[in-house]
Amino acid sequence: MYQLEAGKWHNTRLEMNGTSLKVYINDKLVIETEDTSYDNVKVLGDIKIDEESKNESVEDSKEENSKEDISDSVVEDSKEDASDSIVEDSKEEENEEGVVNLNQYSVEGFAEGNIGGGIIDETSSSYAKVSNATELAQALKKKSKIKVIEITNDIALGWNEIESSAKVAPITQNIEPLTHPTLKKSGVSKITVDSFDGLTIYSKNGAKLTHAGFVFKNCKNIAIRNIEFDELWEWDENTKGNYDRNDWDYLGFEGCSKVWVDHCTFNKAYDGIVDSKKGTTGLTISWSKFLPGDKNSKFYKAMFDEMESNESQYPMYKYLRSLGLSQDNIMDVAAPHKKTHLIGATEFASDNKDLELTLHHNYYKDSQDRMPRLRGGNAHIYNIVMDSRDANKAKSIISSSLNKQINSAGYHFGITSNGALSTEGGALLLENSQILGVSSPLRNNQKSASKTEYTGKILALDTIYKYKDIDFRGSSIEKNSPLSPEPAKALDFSWNGMDKLPYSYELDDPEGLLERLTSKEDGAGAKQLDLTSKEWMTTSYK
Repeated sequence: MYQLEAGKWHNTRLEMNGTSLKVYINDKLVIETEDTSYDNVKVLGDIKIDEESKNESVEDSKEENSKEDISDSVVEDSKEDASDSIVEDSKEEENEEGVVNLNQYSVEGFAEGNIGGGIIDETSSSYAKVSNATELAQALKKKSKIKVIEITNDIALGWNEIESSAKVAPITQNIEPLTHPTLKKSGVSKITVDSFDGLTIYSKNGAKLTHAGFVFKNCKNIAIRNIEFDELWEWDENTKGNYDRNDWDYLGFEGCSKVWVDHCTFNKAYDGIVDSKKGTTGLTISWSKFLPGDKNSKFYKAMFDEMESNESQYPMYKYLRSLGLSQDNIMDVAAPHKKTHLIGATEFASDNKDLELTLHHNYYKDSQDRMPRLRGGNAHIYNIVMDSRDANKAKSIISSSLNKQINSAGYHFGITSNGALSTEGGALLLENSQILGVSSPLRNNQKSASKTEYTGKILALDTIYKYKDIDFRGSSIEKNSPLSPEPAKALDFSWNGMDKLPYSYELDDPEGLLERLTSKEDGAGAKQLDLTSKEWMTTSYK
Protein backbone atom coordinates (compact mmCIF):
# COMPACT_ATOMS: atom_id res chain seq x y z
CA MET A 1 0.00 0.00 0.00
CA TYR A 2 1.48 3.37 -1.08
CA GLN A 3 1.16 6.25 1.41
CA LEU A 4 0.87 9.70 -0.20
CA GLU A 5 2.56 12.54 1.66
CA ALA A 6 0.10 15.27 2.63
CA GLY A 7 0.30 18.87 1.49
CA LYS A 8 2.19 18.44 -1.79
CA TRP A 9 1.52 17.60 -5.42
CA HIS A 10 2.38 14.16 -6.74
CA ASN A 11 3.23 13.25 -10.34
CA THR A 12 1.10 10.27 -11.35
CA ARG A 13 1.43 8.24 -14.53
CA LEU A 14 -0.50 5.30 -15.94
CA GLU A 15 1.10 3.07 -18.58
CA MET A 16 -1.00 0.58 -20.55
CA ASN A 17 0.47 -1.99 -22.90
CA GLY A 18 -1.93 -4.71 -23.98
CA THR A 19 -3.47 -6.01 -20.76
CA SER A 20 -0.57 -4.80 -18.62
CA LEU A 21 -1.16 -1.78 -16.39
CA LYS A 22 1.49 0.11 -14.43
CA VAL A 23 0.97 3.06 -12.10
CA TYR A 24 3.86 5.36 -11.17
CA ILE A 25 3.83 7.90 -8.34
CA ASN A 26 6.67 10.43 -8.52
CA ASP A 27 8.42 8.19 -11.09
CA LYS A 28 8.27 5.18 -8.73
CA LEU A 29 6.43 2.05 -9.88
CA VAL A 30 3.81 1.35 -7.18
CA ILE A 31 1.34 -0.93 -9.00
CA GLU A 32 1.80 -3.52 -11.70
CA THR A 33 -1.12 -5.73 -12.68
CA GLU A 34 -3.08 -7.29 -15.54
CA ASP A 35 -6.53 -6.03 -16.55
CA THR A 36 -8.39 -7.37 -19.56
CA SER A 37 -11.40 -5.09 -19.25
CA TYR A 38 -9.88 -1.60 -18.74
CA ASP A 39 -12.81 -0.72 -16.49
CA ASN A 40 -11.55 -2.43 -13.37
CA VAL A 41 -10.77 0.33 -10.91
CA LYS A 42 -10.23 -1.92 -7.90
CA VAL A 43 -6.50 -1.86 -8.60
CA LEU A 44 -6.45 1.70 -7.35
CA GLY A 45 -7.48 0.50 -3.92
CA ASP A 46 -3.81 -0.20 -3.35
CA ILE A 47 -3.18 3.54 -3.29
CA LYS A 48 -4.17 4.78 0.15
CA ILE A 49 -5.18 8.38 0.69
CA ASP A 50 -5.99 8.83 4.37
CA GLU A 51 -8.43 11.47 5.55
CA GLU A 52 -5.72 13.84 6.79
CA SER A 53 -3.82 13.66 3.51
CA LYS A 54 -6.99 14.01 1.50
CA ASN A 55 -8.24 17.02 3.41
CA GLU A 56 -4.94 18.88 3.28
CA SER A 57 -4.29 18.22 -0.38
CA VAL A 58 -7.88 19.01 -1.40
CA GLU A 59 -7.76 22.26 0.54
CA ASP A 60 -4.65 23.25 -1.40
CA SER A 61 -6.08 22.10 -4.73
CA LYS A 62 -7.84 24.70 -6.82
CA GLU A 63 -9.81 21.94 -8.46
CA GLU A 64 -11.22 20.76 -5.09
CA ASN A 65 -11.33 17.12 -6.13
CA SER A 66 -12.83 14.61 -3.74
CA LYS A 67 -11.02 11.41 -2.82
CA GLU A 68 -12.95 9.58 -5.54
CA ASP A 69 -12.19 12.32 -8.09
CA ILE A 70 -8.46 12.00 -7.45
CA SER A 71 -8.54 8.24 -7.85
CA ASP A 72 -10.91 8.26 -10.82
CA SER A 73 -8.75 10.73 -12.72
CA VAL A 74 -6.31 7.91 -13.36
CA VAL A 75 -8.71 5.54 -15.07
CA GLU A 76 -11.93 7.34 -16.02
CA ASP A 77 -10.80 8.01 -19.56
CA SER A 78 -11.59 5.58 -22.36
CA LYS A 79 -9.10 3.04 -23.64
CA GLU A 80 -8.14 5.40 -26.47
CA ASP A 81 -6.97 8.22 -24.24
CA ALA A 82 -6.15 6.39 -21.02
CA SER A 83 -2.44 6.78 -21.52
CA ASP A 84 -2.88 10.56 -21.80
CA SER A 85 -5.33 11.09 -18.92
CA ILE A 86 -2.66 11.80 -16.33
CA VAL A 87 -0.94 14.32 -18.58
CA GLU A 88 -4.27 16.04 -19.27
CA ASP A 89 -5.24 16.22 -15.58
CA SER A 90 -1.85 17.53 -14.52
CA LYS A 91 -1.92 19.98 -17.41
CA GLU A 92 -5.16 21.54 -16.14
CA GLU A 93 -3.82 21.76 -12.60
CA GLU A 94 -0.53 23.22 -13.72
CA ASN A 95 -2.22 25.88 -15.83
CA GLU A 96 -3.97 27.18 -12.70
CA GLU A 97 -0.60 27.34 -10.98
CA GLY A 98 0.92 29.28 -13.91
CA VAL A 99 3.06 26.41 -15.19
CA VAL A 100 3.62 25.96 -18.92
CA ASN A 101 0.95 23.95 -20.71
CA LEU A 102 2.80 21.01 -22.26
CA ASN A 103 0.01 20.22 -24.69
CA GLN A 104 1.41 22.81 -27.14
CA TYR A 105 4.72 20.95 -27.27
CA SER A 106 3.43 17.63 -28.60
CA VAL A 107 4.90 16.38 -31.85
CA GLU A 108 2.99 17.86 -34.78
CA GLY A 109 3.25 17.92 -38.53
CA PHE A 110 4.61 15.19 -40.74
CA ALA A 111 6.38 13.60 -37.75
CA GLU A 112 3.05 13.06 -35.97
CA GLY A 113 2.86 9.54 -34.54
CA ASN A 114 6.59 9.45 -33.82
CA ILE A 115 7.15 7.95 -30.36
CA GLY A 116 10.94 8.07 -30.41
CA GLY A 117 12.42 5.43 -28.15
CA GLY A 118 9.37 5.44 -25.90
CA ILE A 119 9.15 6.12 -22.17
CA ILE A 120 11.46 3.77 -20.33
CA ASP A 121 12.95 3.63 -16.87
CA GLU A 122 16.45 5.03 -16.38
CA THR A 123 17.51 1.70 -14.91
CA SER A 124 16.64 -0.14 -18.13
CA SER A 125 19.45 -1.59 -20.24
CA SER A 126 17.90 0.34 -23.15
CA TYR A 127 18.54 3.68 -21.41
CA ALA A 128 21.99 5.26 -21.68
CA LYS A 129 23.26 8.22 -19.71
CA VAL A 130 26.05 9.74 -21.79
CA SER A 131 28.71 12.10 -20.45
CA ASN A 132 31.59 11.59 -22.91
CA ALA A 133 32.39 10.57 -26.48
CA THR A 134 33.09 6.92 -25.64
CA GLU A 135 29.69 6.46 -24.03
CA LEU A 136 28.06 8.17 -27.01
CA ALA A 137 29.86 5.89 -29.46
CA GLN A 138 28.74 2.81 -27.54
CA ALA A 139 25.13 3.97 -27.41
CA LEU A 140 24.97 4.85 -31.12
CA LYS A 141 26.75 1.77 -32.40
CA LYS A 142 24.81 0.05 -35.18
CA LYS A 143 22.47 -2.66 -33.84
CA SER A 144 22.72 -1.16 -30.37
CA LYS A 145 19.77 -1.99 -28.13
CA ILE A 146 19.67 1.56 -26.78
CA LYS A 147 16.35 3.36 -27.10
CA VAL A 148 16.97 6.52 -25.05
CA ILE A 149 20.16 8.55 -24.74
CA GLU A 150 20.34 11.25 -22.10
CA ILE A 151 23.18 13.73 -22.65
CA THR A 152 24.08 14.73 -19.10
CA ASN A 153 26.66 17.47 -19.80
CA ASP A 154 28.43 19.38 -22.57
CA ILE A 155 30.59 17.13 -24.76
CA ALA A 156 33.41 18.24 -27.07
CA LEU A 157 33.43 15.72 -29.93
CA GLY A 158 36.31 16.87 -32.14
CA TRP A 159 38.41 14.04 -33.59
CA ASN A 160 41.63 15.23 -31.93
CA GLU A 161 40.07 15.82 -28.52
CA ILE A 162 38.03 12.65 -27.99
CA GLU A 163 39.55 9.69 -26.18
CA SER A 164 41.01 6.85 -28.27
CA SER A 165 38.27 4.50 -27.08
CA ALA A 166 35.74 6.75 -28.86
CA LYS A 167 37.48 6.54 -32.23
CA VAL A 168 35.36 3.65 -33.40
CA ALA A 169 32.20 3.39 -35.50
CA PRO A 170 29.95 5.32 -35.55
CA ILE A 171 32.44 8.16 -34.91
CA THR A 172 34.89 8.90 -37.72
CA GLN A 173 37.14 11.77 -38.68
CA ASN A 174 35.38 14.53 -40.60
CA ILE A 175 36.83 16.83 -43.26
CA GLU A 176 39.90 18.47 -41.78
CA PRO A 177 39.58 22.15 -40.79
CA LEU A 178 41.88 24.63 -42.52
CA THR A 179 41.54 28.01 -40.82
CA HIS A 180 39.87 28.13 -37.42
CA PRO A 181 42.51 27.84 -34.66
CA THR A 182 40.14 26.06 -32.28
CA LEU A 183 39.02 23.49 -34.85
CA LYS A 184 42.55 22.90 -36.17
CA LYS A 185 43.43 21.88 -32.64
CA SER A 186 40.27 19.94 -31.78
CA GLY A 187 39.58 18.39 -35.16
CA VAL A 188 36.05 17.65 -36.37
CA SER A 189 34.16 14.36 -36.15
CA LYS A 190 31.35 12.79 -38.13
CA ILE A 191 28.86 10.61 -36.26
CA THR A 192 26.80 8.26 -38.41
CA VAL A 193 23.63 6.88 -36.85
CA ASP A 194 22.56 3.92 -38.96
CA SER A 195 19.31 1.93 -39.05
CA PHE A 196 17.86 2.81 -35.64
CA ASP A 197 14.13 2.25 -35.23
CA GLY A 198 12.98 4.09 -32.12
CA LEU A 199 15.55 6.42 -30.52
CA THR A 200 15.29 9.50 -28.32
CA ILE A 201 18.34 11.70 -27.73
CA TYR A 202 17.74 14.45 -25.20
CA SER A 203 19.24 16.50 -22.41
CA LYS A 204 17.43 17.70 -19.31
CA ASN A 205 19.80 20.65 -18.96
CA GLY A 206 20.21 21.65 -22.63
CA ALA A 207 23.73 20.26 -22.96
CA LYS A 208 25.96 21.50 -25.79
CA LEU A 209 27.61 19.27 -28.40
CA THR A 210 30.55 20.81 -30.27
CA HIS A 211 32.93 20.05 -33.13
CA ALA A 212 30.88 17.31 -34.79
CA GLY A 213 28.15 16.70 -37.34
CA PHE A 214 25.57 13.90 -37.18
CA VAL A 215 24.24 11.93 -40.14
CA PHE A 216 21.18 9.69 -39.65
CA LYS A 217 20.77 7.00 -42.29
CA ASN A 218 17.74 4.73 -42.77
CA CYS A 219 16.36 5.52 -39.32
CA LYS A 220 12.76 5.59 -38.08
CA ASN A 221 11.08 7.20 -35.08
CA ILE A 222 13.90 9.52 -34.05
CA ALA A 223 13.45 12.31 -31.48
CA ILE A 224 16.19 14.86 -30.72
CA ARG A 225 15.26 17.31 -27.97
CA ASN A 226 16.73 20.10 -25.83
CA ILE A 227 20.29 20.02 -27.18
CA GLU A 228 22.53 22.86 -28.36
CA PHE A 229 24.89 22.44 -31.32
CA ASP A 230 27.88 24.75 -31.69
CA GLU A 231 31.39 25.42 -33.05
CA LEU A 232 31.21 23.93 -36.53
CA TRP A 233 32.21 26.94 -38.63
CA GLU A 234 35.40 28.41 -40.00
CA TRP A 235 36.39 31.17 -42.43
CA ASP A 236 36.50 29.92 -46.01
CA GLU A 237 39.65 30.79 -47.94
CA ASN A 238 39.71 27.52 -49.91
CA THR A 239 36.65 28.28 -52.07
CA LYS A 240 37.00 32.05 -51.69
CA GLY A 241 33.90 32.54 -49.60
CA ASN A 242 31.60 30.07 -51.37
CA TYR A 243 31.69 27.62 -48.45
CA ASP A 244 31.75 24.61 -50.75
CA ARG A 245 34.55 22.50 -49.23
CA ASN A 246 33.87 21.23 -45.74
CA ASP A 247 30.31 19.85 -45.94
CA TRP A 248 29.83 20.30 -42.19
CA ASP A 249 26.15 20.09 -41.21
CA TYR A 250 24.95 19.73 -37.63
CA LEU A 251 22.23 17.24 -38.59
CA GLY A 252 21.61 15.39 -41.83
CA PHE A 253 18.87 12.84 -42.53
CA GLU A 254 19.11 10.32 -45.37
CA GLY A 255 16.33 7.87 -46.17
CA CYS A 256 14.73 8.37 -42.76
CA SER A 257 11.10 8.49 -41.63
CA LYS A 258 9.35 10.04 -38.63
CA VAL A 259 12.02 12.39 -37.28
CA TRP A 260 11.36 15.07 -34.66
CA VAL A 261 13.91 17.78 -33.85
CA ASP A 262 12.51 19.86 -31.01
CA HIS A 263 13.65 22.62 -28.66
CA CYS A 264 17.19 22.65 -29.99
CA THR A 265 19.57 25.57 -30.50
CA PHE A 266 21.78 25.69 -33.58
CA ASN A 267 24.63 28.14 -33.89
CA LYS A 268 26.40 29.20 -37.08
CA ALA A 269 27.76 26.29 -39.14
CA TYR A 270 30.03 26.05 -42.17
CA ASP A 271 27.41 24.42 -44.42
CA GLY A 272 23.82 23.47 -43.58
CA ILE A 273 22.13 23.40 -40.20
CA VAL A 274 19.57 20.61 -40.62
CA ASP A 275 19.40 19.02 -44.08
CA SER A 276 17.31 16.19 -45.46
CA LYS A 277 17.70 14.03 -48.56
CA LYS A 278 17.19 10.61 -50.14
CA GLY A 279 13.43 10.69 -49.74
CA THR A 280 13.31 11.39 -46.01
CA THR A 281 9.68 11.54 -44.89
CA GLY A 282 7.95 12.67 -41.72
CA LEU A 283 10.50 15.30 -40.63
CA THR A 284 9.34 17.98 -38.19
CA ILE A 285 11.58 20.69 -36.74
CA SER A 286 9.83 22.61 -33.99
CA TRP A 287 10.43 25.17 -31.26
CA SER A 288 14.08 25.52 -32.26
CA LYS A 289 16.41 28.50 -32.53
CA PHE A 290 18.92 29.20 -35.29
CA LEU A 291 21.59 31.78 -34.51
CA PRO A 292 24.29 33.69 -36.44
CA GLY A 293 27.91 34.23 -35.51
CA ASP A 294 28.18 36.21 -32.29
CA LYS A 295 30.88 38.86 -31.89
CA ASN A 296 30.76 38.24 -28.14
CA SER A 297 31.46 34.54 -28.64
CA LYS A 298 35.04 33.47 -27.95
CA PHE A 299 34.81 30.89 -30.72
CA TYR A 300 33.62 33.33 -33.39
CA LYS A 301 36.02 36.10 -32.37
CA ALA A 302 39.00 33.73 -32.26
CA MET A 303 38.76 33.21 -36.03
CA PHE A 304 39.05 36.93 -36.76
CA ASP A 305 41.76 37.56 -34.18
CA GLU A 306 43.78 34.81 -35.86
CA MET A 307 43.37 36.41 -39.30
CA GLU A 308 44.09 39.89 -37.99
CA SER A 309 47.37 38.66 -36.52
CA ASN A 310 48.39 36.65 -39.59
CA GLU A 311 46.92 38.46 -42.60
CA SER A 312 49.42 37.01 -45.07
CA GLN A 313 48.03 33.51 -44.48
CA TYR A 314 44.49 34.62 -45.31
CA PRO A 315 44.51 36.33 -48.75
CA MET A 316 40.77 36.95 -48.89
CA TYR A 317 40.68 38.52 -45.45
CA LYS A 318 43.75 40.61 -46.29
CA TYR A 319 42.11 41.83 -49.48
CA LEU A 320 38.94 42.86 -47.65
CA ARG A 321 41.00 44.79 -45.12
CA SER A 322 42.82 46.53 -47.99
CA LEU A 323 39.46 47.83 -49.24
CA GLY A 324 39.04 49.75 -46.01
CA LEU A 325 36.81 47.29 -44.19
CA SER A 326 37.56 47.03 -40.48
CA GLN A 327 37.72 43.80 -38.51
CA ASP A 328 34.33 44.67 -37.01
CA ASN A 329 32.88 45.32 -40.48
CA ILE A 330 34.02 41.92 -41.69
CA MET A 331 32.73 40.18 -38.56
CA ASP A 332 29.32 41.82 -39.03
CA VAL A 333 29.01 40.79 -42.68
CA ALA A 334 30.27 37.26 -42.01
CA ALA A 335 27.95 36.67 -39.04
CA PRO A 336 24.66 35.70 -40.79
CA HIS A 337 24.42 31.99 -41.51
CA LYS A 338 24.50 31.16 -45.23
CA LYS A 339 22.48 27.94 -45.62
CA THR A 340 19.79 26.61 -43.28
CA HIS A 341 17.63 23.72 -44.56
CA LEU A 342 18.33 21.97 -47.87
CA ILE A 343 15.51 19.49 -48.49
CA GLY A 344 16.62 17.31 -51.38
CA ALA A 345 20.32 17.37 -52.23
CA THR A 346 20.24 16.30 -55.89
CA GLU A 347 18.36 17.93 -58.74
CA PHE A 348 15.36 15.88 -59.89
CA ALA A 349 16.34 12.82 -57.86
CA SER A 350 13.67 10.13 -58.17
CA ASP A 351 13.01 10.13 -54.41
CA ASN A 352 12.63 13.91 -54.10
CA LYS A 353 8.89 13.42 -54.59
CA ASP A 354 8.75 11.63 -51.22
CA LEU A 355 10.32 14.46 -49.19
CA GLU A 356 8.23 15.76 -46.29
CA LEU A 357 9.01 18.62 -43.93
CA THR A 358 7.16 20.56 -41.25
CA LEU A 359 8.68 23.64 -39.63
CA HIS A 360 6.78 25.32 -36.82
CA HIS A 361 7.52 27.70 -33.97
CA ASN A 362 11.14 28.17 -35.04
CA TYR A 363 13.13 31.39 -34.72
CA TYR A 364 15.64 32.09 -37.48
CA LYS A 365 17.98 34.93 -36.55
CA ASP A 366 19.89 36.32 -39.55
CA SER A 367 19.77 33.25 -41.76
CA GLN A 368 20.55 34.29 -45.33
CA ASP A 369 18.76 31.55 -47.24
CA ARG A 370 16.93 28.20 -47.29
CA MET A 371 14.16 28.44 -44.73
CA PRO A 372 13.78 25.97 -46.35
CA ARG A 373 14.91 25.21 -49.91
CA LEU A 374 12.68 22.42 -51.20
CA ARG A 375 13.35 20.19 -54.19
CA GLY A 376 10.10 18.30 -54.82
CA GLY A 377 7.85 16.74 -52.21
CA ASN A 378 5.88 18.74 -49.64
CA ALA A 379 6.80 21.28 -46.98
CA HIS A 380 4.51 22.95 -44.44
CA ILE A 381 5.76 25.94 -42.48
CA TYR A 382 3.72 27.75 -39.85
CA ASN A 383 4.24 30.05 -36.89
CA ILE A 384 7.91 30.74 -37.59
CA VAL A 385 9.90 33.97 -37.55
CA MET A 386 12.59 34.81 -40.09
CA ASP A 387 14.31 37.75 -38.40
CA SER A 388 17.00 39.16 -40.70
CA ARG A 389 16.84 42.78 -39.58
CA ASP A 390 20.43 42.86 -38.32
CA ALA A 391 21.66 41.03 -41.41
CA ASN A 392 19.92 43.63 -43.55
CA LYS A 393 21.78 46.39 -41.70
CA ALA A 394 25.10 44.58 -42.15
CA LYS A 395 24.38 44.14 -45.85
CA SER A 396 24.71 47.89 -46.33
CA ILE A 397 28.36 47.73 -45.23
CA ILE A 398 29.23 46.35 -48.67
CA SER A 399 28.43 49.14 -51.12
CA SER A 400 27.79 48.38 -54.79
CA SER A 401 31.25 49.64 -55.73
CA LEU A 402 32.88 47.47 -53.05
CA ASN A 403 30.84 44.50 -54.21
CA LYS A 404 32.12 44.94 -57.77
CA GLN A 405 35.72 45.04 -56.57
CA ILE A 406 35.25 41.93 -54.44
CA ASN A 407 33.64 40.01 -57.30
CA SER A 408 36.32 41.14 -59.75
CA ALA A 409 38.96 39.71 -57.42
CA GLY A 410 37.16 36.34 -57.52
CA TYR A 411 35.88 36.47 -53.95
CA HIS A 412 32.38 35.96 -52.55
CA PHE A 413 31.66 38.20 -49.60
CA GLY A 414 28.29 39.72 -48.90
CA ILE A 415 24.84 38.86 -47.61
CA THR A 416 22.17 36.99 -49.55
CA SER A 417 18.61 37.70 -48.45
CA ASN A 418 16.18 34.90 -49.29
CA GLY A 419 13.40 33.33 -47.24
CA ALA A 420 11.53 30.17 -48.26
CA LEU A 421 12.19 28.50 -51.63
CA SER A 422 10.20 25.84 -53.47
CA THR A 423 11.73 24.41 -56.63
CA GLU A 424 11.47 21.48 -59.04
CA GLY A 425 7.74 20.98 -58.53
CA GLY A 426 7.81 21.06 -54.75
CA ALA A 427 4.78 22.26 -52.78
CA LEU A 428 5.44 24.66 -49.91
CA LEU A 429 2.77 26.28 -47.74
CA LEU A 430 3.79 29.07 -45.33
CA GLU A 431 1.19 30.18 -42.79
CA ASN A 432 0.84 32.67 -39.94
CA SER A 433 4.49 33.65 -39.78
CA GLN A 434 6.67 36.76 -39.64
CA ILE A 435 9.32 37.64 -42.23
CA LEU A 436 11.44 40.60 -41.16
CA GLY A 437 14.26 42.24 -43.11
CA VAL A 438 14.33 39.71 -45.98
CA SER A 439 14.51 41.18 -49.50
CA SER A 440 13.20 38.05 -51.31
CA PRO A 441 10.78 36.38 -48.88
CA LEU A 442 9.42 33.74 -51.29
CA ARG A 443 11.22 32.24 -54.27
CA ASN A 444 10.01 29.58 -56.69
CA ASN A 445 12.94 28.86 -59.02
CA GLN A 446 16.67 28.48 -58.35
CA LYS A 447 17.77 28.78 -61.98
CA SER A 448 15.79 31.00 -64.30
CA ALA A 449 12.14 31.86 -64.86
CA SER A 450 12.53 30.55 -68.41
CA LYS A 451 13.48 27.10 -67.12
CA THR A 452 10.00 26.13 -65.95
CA GLU A 453 11.01 22.62 -64.91
CA TYR A 454 12.82 24.21 -61.96
CA THR A 455 9.73 26.09 -60.74
CA GLY A 456 7.99 25.01 -57.55
CA LYS A 457 4.64 25.79 -55.93
CA ILE A 458 4.68 28.15 -52.98
CA LEU A 459 1.89 29.92 -51.11
CA ALA A 460 1.93 32.24 -48.09
CA LEU A 461 -1.18 32.89 -45.98
CA ASP A 462 -1.74 35.42 -43.18
CA THR A 463 1.92 36.30 -42.93
CA ILE A 464 3.49 39.54 -41.66
CA TYR A 465 6.21 40.93 -43.92
CA LYS A 466 8.34 43.94 -43.02
CA TYR A 467 11.20 45.17 -45.18
CA LYS A 468 12.36 48.77 -45.49
CA ASP A 469 9.13 50.74 -46.13
CA ILE A 470 6.98 47.63 -46.54
CA ASP A 471 4.65 46.72 -43.66
CA PHE A 472 2.26 44.05 -44.91
CA ARG A 473 0.05 41.34 -43.52
CA GLY A 474 -1.72 38.99 -45.87
CA SER A 475 -1.17 36.33 -48.50
CA SER A 476 1.05 35.88 -51.53
CA ILE A 477 -1.92 35.70 -53.90
CA GLU A 478 -3.37 39.13 -53.11
CA LYS A 479 -3.07 41.72 -55.84
CA ASN A 480 0.33 43.46 -55.74
CA SER A 481 1.35 41.39 -52.72
CA PRO A 482 5.00 41.91 -51.71
CA LEU A 483 4.97 38.19 -50.86
CA SER A 484 4.34 37.17 -54.46
CA PRO A 485 7.06 34.63 -55.31
CA GLU A 486 9.89 35.33 -57.73
CA PRO A 487 11.42 34.95 -60.25
CA ALA A 488 8.99 32.65 -62.10
CA LYS A 489 5.25 33.00 -62.63
CA ALA A 490 3.45 31.66 -59.57
CA LEU A 491 1.91 28.22 -59.99
CA ASP A 492 -1.49 27.36 -58.56
CA PHE A 493 -0.92 25.69 -55.23
CA SER A 494 -1.73 22.05 -54.58
CA TRP A 495 -0.14 19.35 -52.49
CA ASN A 496 1.86 16.62 -54.17
CA GLY A 497 0.32 13.16 -53.88
CA MET A 498 -2.46 14.22 -51.49
CA ASP A 499 -5.51 16.46 -51.37
CA LYS A 500 -4.86 17.82 -47.89
CA LEU A 501 -2.40 17.59 -45.03
CA PRO A 502 -2.60 14.27 -43.13
CA TYR A 503 -2.58 15.96 -39.73
CA SER A 504 -4.35 18.67 -37.75
CA TYR A 505 -2.61 21.69 -36.24
CA GLU A 506 -3.34 24.99 -34.53
CA LEU A 507 -2.26 28.35 -35.92
CA ASP A 508 -1.17 31.23 -33.69
CA ASP A 509 -1.79 34.87 -34.51
CA PRO A 510 1.46 35.94 -36.20
CA GLU A 511 1.34 39.33 -34.47
CA GLY A 512 2.82 38.03 -31.20
CA LEU A 513 5.20 35.43 -32.62
CA LEU A 514 8.45 37.39 -32.31
CA GLU A 515 7.94 38.03 -28.60
CA ARG A 516 6.73 34.47 -28.03
CA LEU A 517 9.62 32.71 -29.74
CA THR A 518 12.32 34.97 -28.27
CA SER A 519 10.97 34.72 -24.72
CA LYS A 520 13.67 33.71 -22.26
CA GLU A 521 11.21 31.67 -20.22
CA ASP A 522 9.45 29.41 -22.70
CA GLY A 523 10.53 30.50 -26.17
CA ALA A 524 12.25 28.56 -28.93
CA GLY A 525 15.53 26.72 -28.40
CA ALA A 526 17.26 24.59 -25.78
CA LYS A 527 17.17 25.38 -22.05
CA GLN A 528 13.68 26.86 -22.30
CA LEU A 529 11.67 24.16 -20.55
CA ASP A 530 12.31 22.53 -17.18
CA LEU A 531 10.93 19.04 -17.75
CA THR A 532 11.43 15.67 -16.11
CA SER A 533 13.07 12.82 -17.99
CA LYS A 534 9.67 11.26 -18.52
CA GLU A 535 8.34 14.47 -20.01
CA TRP A 536 11.27 14.80 -22.41
CA MET A 537 10.74 11.20 -23.51
CA THR A 538 7.05 11.89 -24.12
CA THR A 539 6.13 12.88 -27.67
CA SER A 540 2.43 13.58 -27.18
CA TYR A 541 0.99 15.37 -24.15
CA LYS A 542 -2.52 15.58 -25.61
